[in-house]
Amino acid sequence: MKNFIVIILVLFLSVSCKKELVKQPAKLIEKGKMIDIMYDLSLLEAMKYQTPLSLDSIESDPTKFVLKKYKIDSLQFAQNNKYYATDYDTYKDMFDEIGKRLAKNQRAADSIEKIETKKAAKGAKNKLKTASKDSIVKKTVKGINVDSIRRQMKLDK
Repeated sequence: MKNFIVIILVLFLSVSCKKELVKQPAKLIEKGKMIDIMYDLSLLEAMKYQTPLSLDSIESDPTKFVLKKYKIDSLQFAQNNKYYATDYDTYKDMFDEIGKRLAKNQRAADSIEKIETKKAAKGAKNKLKTASKDSIVKKTVKGINVDSIRRQMKLDK
């Protein structure tokens, strides 16, 4: 009898653990769109801490801009964020996807920066070569006396 009660209690607890902690919001944002929103918000947060003056020049709140871009309000976003956060595995997968996107864009930005740096260095090197050639030409022209060349030409005639 005791074993039967223990088995029933274990079954009851296992079934009750499946109960949703947070109900699905009335306006559920699909997972892909939610990842896009969270990605944009994470970029804004990074910008805020890396270059705070860049966002100070914007008169409106950048978070409101992102929410307006996706045509949702802050309450809807908060409810959906809370709903997705209750399922740890799904929420972790969402953040992994955001991390992959950020890393991909970081690599692209780094490669563009590297290319621009190489172009700038090459341009400075070419400018230095041109400047040194001009100075050599000017030095040799300065050393030649034009009158002596004319005199020599008259003598050769």
